[in-house]
Amino acid sequence: MSARRKARKRALDFLYEGDLRNASPLELYKGRESQELSQELYVEQLLNGVQMHKEKLDELIMTYAQGWDMDRMPAIDRNLLRLSIYELLWEKDLDDKIVINEAVEIAAELSTVESSSYLNGILGRLAAIKDSLL
Repeated sequence: MSARRKARKRALDFLYEGDLRNASPLELYKGRESQELSQELYVEQLLNGVQMHKEKLDELIMTYAQGWDMDRMPAIDRNLLRLSIYELLWEKDLDDKIVINEAVEIAAELSTVESSSYLNGILGRLAAIKDSLL
């Protein structure tokens, strides 16, 4: 598993925990011990980015996740969307296809097969129009 995949999954753990506890994922992260430095730096970068842009991320999810209310969406899917949309829009050194593929694979591993196809559709739409979103 690549260092970025590990970092994404670790960041997703903190986003999920923060969502369930109604706490700051970044504060939860900072309260834990570090692991591999490069992985941890990317985890912190992801958590900072999601926290900084959370309002815009949630707005995009509510707009493009047709048929799903944010409160009814599984927490793992909601947070994986936040993380992936952040990477699509603000992490300029990443290829869109890689971000989408990672999200789909993580969803298939941690959520359901339906979730992975649903996330693929949402992220694909956002990637196609991302230049007009910011």
